[in-house]
Parts: sequence; C-alpha cells; structure tokens
Amino acid sequence: MTDCYLPRLGGIERQVHGLATAQQQLGHDVEIITAVPAGITGEPDGFRVHRPRGVDSSRSAITPIRYRGCLAGRRIVGRGDFDVVHVHASTFSPLGYLTASSCAGQVPTAVTLHSLWAYATPVFAAADSLLGWRRWPVAWSAVSSVAADGLASVLRGPTVSVLPNGVRAEDWSLPVQTRTATDRVVIVSTMRLAARKRPLQLLRMLHAVRQQVPASIRIEVDIIGDGPLAPRLREFLHNRQMADWVHLHGQLPAAEIRRRYADADLYVSPATLESFGIAALEARAAGLPVIAFAQTGVADFVRDDHEGVLVGSDAEMATAMAALVRSPDRRNRIRLHNSGTTPSQTWPSVTTLSQELYDRAQALMPSRHRRGQRLLGPVLR
Repeated sequence: MTDCYLPRLGGIERQVHGLATAQQQLGHDVEIITAVPAGITGEPDGFRVHRPRGVDSSRSAITPIRYRGCLAGRRIVGRGDFDVVHVHASTFSPLGYLTASSCAGQVPTAVTLHSLWAYATPVFAAADSLLGWRRWPVAWSAVSSVAADGLASVLRGPTVSVLPNGVRAEDWSLPVQTRTATDRVVIVSTMRLAARKRPLQLLRMLHAVRQQVPASIRIEVDIIGDGPLAPRLREFLHNRQMADWVHLHGQLPAAEIRRRYADADLYVSPATLESFGIAALEARAAGLPVIAFAQTGVADFVRDDHEGVLVGSDAEMATAMAALVRSPDRRNRIRLHNSGTTPSQTWPSVTTLSQELYDRAQALMPSRHRRGQRLLGPVLR
C-alpha cells in the first residue's frame, strides 16, 4: 500500500517495486495498491497493481498522485482476502494512514516510514488526539536508524524496527581499481533537484572546495537528476563561472549512472533530511567513498573514515571534499574497502527482515483474527 508508485520516480516508488519483485521471486503473491494512475511506461511486470480508475496520465510529464482515490484503495483491502497489509508511508500519505486506521486489528498490518518524522512531531501528536494511532495494533518500522528513532519518539511505546531500503549490489559493483592520477578528481552526486535535497547548497560547497584545492588539480563534478531547481542551478553556475567544471546531466538510466560512477572518485550526499539515501547506497556499492551528514540514514551504511566521511555541517562537508580531493591514497583505501565489502542492505536481507516484521504484525492481531500461515509481501493474497 503506497500513495506514490511507478511510473513516478522516487525513493519510495523504486523501493516498493524492488521489494515486491524480490518477494514475488520467492513465490509469494503480491499486489500493490496505489493512488498513482498508470502512465506512458505501462505496468510493472510480475504482480497486480490497483490504481485509480478513469484517470489517464499518459500525457502528463509528471505522473500525479490522485488522493481522491484513497478511499477506493482502502476498500480494496476490505474486499480482499489478504494475509498482511504493508503500508509504505512518508510524512503525508493519506492512502496509507487511512488504510492502516481501518484495517489494523482486522488484517495483520505493518507500516514502514520512509521519511524523517522528528521535525513533524507536533503535527502527529495532534493527530493522535483525533485518531489514536499510537494505539493501533500495527508493526511499525522505518528505513533507517535515524528514521526509526524519530518515529519511536513520536509513538512513545510501540517497538520500531529498521526495515532498510535495498539494492541489488551486483548491479552496481565495479571492478576493484585504484587511481594513480593525482591531477584530475571527479565528484558525483545523484539526486532530485528539489529544495529538500539541497542541490543549491551543494553548489555553494563546491565553490568553496575549488578555493581550497590547488589549481593544479582539475576538479570535475557530475550532478545527475532533474527537478524544479534545475534552472536556478544553471543560473548559479553561470554567475559563478562554474559551468565549465560542474555539469548538470539531468535524469539518466541506471546503466549510464553506473558508467559515470566508474569514472568518479567520490560521491557526495548533501541532504540533511535524508531518511535513507538510496543513491548513496548505490554509489557505496560501486566502491565510491561517500561524503554525507552524520545525522541521516546514510550513516547506517557509511562509517566515518571506513566507507566514506560523515560530517556535521556544510563547512565540514566542503572541507571533507577538499581533503579527499587532495588525498588519492585515502580515496583509494576507502574505495578498496567498499569494493571488497558488500553492504548488508541487499534484497535477500531486506526480504528476511520484512518477514520478521510481518510475523510481528501477526502476533499483534487479536486471537480471533490470527492465521496459522507465514506472511510476506507489500500486500499478499
């Protein structure tokens, strides 16, 4: 159950599809209920997707979320004979929360939070006075330790486990290599060009990095992704005379992103409200040293000076980038470690953790509603 899903492109969309695919490959019967209509890319293969009826978004550049379909989506759960309902939610997920409120206690229900709730605590505390959602018999989880801690501070009682996002590490792994050249360093970052991901702050940090690094070292930056801030970023690069070494590539297919990672020396994740960091995990699986903020979900798979560098401010991030640019030996040490160590957030691990979450959802059910079978899947029949 997810408000947002393919053909929209985003973290939840990709992860729900990836989890459903991995579970379907294990032989489970998965169905997805979403508020997103079908788009020009058609339906994903392998499982049934319930979408809002009578909506054609094939001519829209950005597939919308049809929140008016939330009640219809909730009714699908009520009519179905499902073993478990797995709600994938962000801060604002009417379909997910409406479904959880109606089916908790009737069907084993798990909720996975894909956002950071700490800043929204007052909002959800007020909502609890109306809905009483802290008392729902729901198995709660979040995609990272920092997201789980924020959710636990709001719930004040129920257990919150970590169900991370997953990757196919083999899709991103690159041949183990060290870089001998010291006069050219390539920095890469993949993100949606929106305020929450802080691409403009990244450009300001890169401007500072260029001033801290000797002119004899050529810096090249590849920023992959698209979004509403793209025109403003191009203007910034033009005004600061950075367009000759900082390149905006727009949205690229995974194979092209992987090719650019093969030519890169380090990866930067500038977001401070990053609940997980899928792109950073893919870069880490490709062997790249990752620079990110310590109080984000990236810290679940990047340890300071092991898989990358963790920082606490924009100034520290700029300093860390400059230090790695000047230190090929340190970059090579981290790259060799990352290339030789598979991250734990792979789909076999994630499906095992999801099974444990569904078992916990089953255990929370009143005895008259319990079923004697194992449960698995975003929505299972």
